Amino acid sequence: MSKMDGLRAMREARYERAAELAAKGGARARSVPRPAPAAEPPAPATEPEAQESPRCGHRNMSGRTCTREQGHSARSHRYS
Repeated sequence: MSKMDGLRAMREARYERAAELAAKGGARARSVPRPAPAAEPPAPATEPEAQESPRCGHRNMSGRTCTREQGHSARSHRYS
């Protein structure tokens, strides 16, 4: 059996398993439970020096966000 035949067989087996689960009406069970949400969000800073200006929020393809101020006039974004 060639490498491609093995890959094709694995893909077909995975497809059949997914079709069986869909027919049963259930999805895969998660092996790790989700963490419970925090009870209270942290209190916002009251000092004007501690507050930051709102950020641009633009995201690049890798998920990084722009750190420039919201509505910046620069043509490029700064990601971090």
